[in-house]
Amino acid sequence: MPTVSVIIVNWNGKNLLPDCLASLRGQTFRDFETIVVDNGSTDGSADDLKDCFVIRLPKNRGFAGGNNEGICAAQGKYIALLNNDARANRFWLEELVRVAEAHPHVGMIASKVLRPDGKIDSAGCTVFPDGNGMCRGRGNRWEQGMSDDNIFPSGCAAFYRRSMLDHIGLFDERFFMYNEDTDLGLRAQKAGYKCLYVPTAVVMHLYSQSSSAYSLKKLFRVERNRVLLMLKNFSFEQIFFSPIFTFIRYVNLLRGSHEPAGTI
Repeated sequence: MPTVSVIIVNWNGKNLLPDCLASLRGQTFRDFETIVVDNGSTDGSADDLKDCFVIRLPKNRGFAGGNNEGICAAQGKYIALLNNDARANRFWLEELVRVAEAHPHVGMIASKVLRPDGKIDSAGCTVFPDGNGMCRGRGNRWEQGMSDDNIFPSGCAAFYRRSMLDHIGLFDERFFMYNEDTDLGLRAQKAGYKCLYVPTAVVMHLYSQSSSAYSLKKLFRVERNRVLLMLKNFSFEQIFFSPIFTFIRYVNLLRGSHEPAGTI
């Protein structure tokens, strides 16, 4: 059985998937399988794929449902998620496995996710007090002074120990997309699993290629899922005061200090 199962959820990614898969073929670490879960694409993007196992779903089940299908089929000791609009550095898997093997009690590992301009897209994620997942370091060029306390990986390039997922369960498919990785990260933390940030495991992310970074549909899903996440994971007191923090988050957004939430 492979050490790592890399899962790529694809939906109409004809212009994205080839480069993503090419970045995996160039990995220095070779003991892995690649699973492409096609979410009912209509552009033929999952046709004639080589060197990977393809799961074809009859309809789009979102990031959560697609990854769950891939995880159920995976054989690896570790589960690596990679967006179809992401490109992994050739040492990505090697660095993730090296750290995971050296820290057997760590359940999650966050990669350093960069944008094409070299700025950080995610250096791990945290939860804003209103229940929204926030990418650390987004828009910066370095991650100075960051602590690994209470972080979890962005679903764009996440690395999970399979035994942890067997313990806490998979993604909650009610989220469909956005903040499903936040919910899973919170559940893992509550179960006692830690996350490490590995800046040498680098992925380039084109960002929001499946849905516009500023679309109303994305905004609706992010806010709906934020409420669902609070109801699942927050105390009554946290929920009661959350509107104050939502107001602060949107003020910061309008000032340009934060971008729309959501880690995909």
